[in-house]
Amino acid sequence: MEWTNTADVVVIGAGIQGTAISYYLKRRGVEKVVVLDKSTVCSGATGRCGAGIRAQWGTEMNCRLGLACVEKFEGLSQELGMDIGLNQSGYLMVAYQDKEWEQLQKNVTLQNRLGIASRVVNREEANEICPGLGAPDALGFTFHARDGHADPFLTTFAYHKRGRELGVIYHTGTTVTDIKVANGKVFGVVTDKGHIDAPVVINAAGGHSQFIASMAGVQLPLFSERHEIIITEPVDAGVCPPMLMSFSGNYYIQQRPHGSIIAGCSPAGHPQDYELGTSWQFLQQMTRTMLAVLPRTRGMRIVRQWSGLYNMSPDRQAVLGEADDVTGFFVSVGFSGHGFMFGPVTGEIIADLVVGREPEINVDMLHYRRFQLGELILEPAVV
Repeated sequence: MEWTNTADVVVIGAGIQGTAISYYLKRRGVEKVVVLDKSTVCSGATGRCGAGIRAQWGTEMNCRLGLACVEKFEGLSQELGMDIGLNQSGYLMVAYQDKEWEQLQKNVTLQNRLGIASRVVNREEANEICPGLGAPDALGFTFHARDGHADPFLTTFAYHKRGRELGVIYHTGTTVTDIKVANGKVFGVVTDKGHIDAPVVINAAGGHSQFIASMAGVQLPLFSERHEIIITEPVDAGVCPPMLMSFSGNYYIQQRPHGSIIAGCSPAGHPQDYELGTSWQFLQQMTRTMLAVLPRTRGMRIVRQWSGLYNMSPDRQAVLGEADDVTGFFVSVGFSGHGFMFGPVTGEIIADLVVGREPEINVDMLHYRRFQLGELILEPAVV
């Protein structure tokens, strides 16, 4: 694509956030939208994620976003004209501690009030939902049938393809080195390929978003941590149809439509880590967990292991909106591991904010000023 030195909007990052935002900006009539990425489309956190989609959350804001995303994903293949690999086999939440079980039941009450048809299930129902389930020490379960997963690559590529058809300009292999700000306004970016003048710059840089923000003079209390995932060889269907998730058990496990089982967990101590390596320690911990939760996985061969970055915020909630002190600089960051599932909806929200339209979901409380004011919205339902 021929280089351009001007744009109406520059989006930094070509994962689910950047591709969705740019697509919806074009749908809202923005003429010249340019997306920059230091690598390739879907090469960062999006392409390394666990792919889950859920409405089972513990805060009202995330429940509203989660339900909207489930609904959005259900129509996304038709909207974009490309299959996104949606599979809705539900999420089965597993509690091992009294406090956790109380929280899951409170979550269901909240979710039901907001129109989410989640429910408490007993052991017999849990075994029907997940025939391979072990977890003999579990205290209780909740389930929502519309939860599930989609293919991160297919979804992001669909936004990319449709966006380009609408006129979005992509420059991959392009590193942003600075953001131009003067008199409290953004007026463009500097890259290793040249500069682009633009009155709006959107930070959708995933695991490196806090460094991009600092280029604009915006300090975000975010950090990134490495999360690892394993995937097995394809096995017979029915071992783990839903996404199994436990917060105290520290795991998420699901079987993909082609038969492979993927599994991940949070790293001990949540250290800051920007490397994308893998470890023997994780492999050992995760396989032990799988054997306890899904005894039928014994003897299955691990095919691959990889890692990706969770861009963490202090309250495990996203950071959305326009900077207070830098007009025209927007952020869609800090998703704490849930950027893929929220991407289609937050993409529309950011596009609405840029063009001055009121979003369907008011996200004012997710502005980063909440950290300065001490108004954190602590999300209890995070692995």
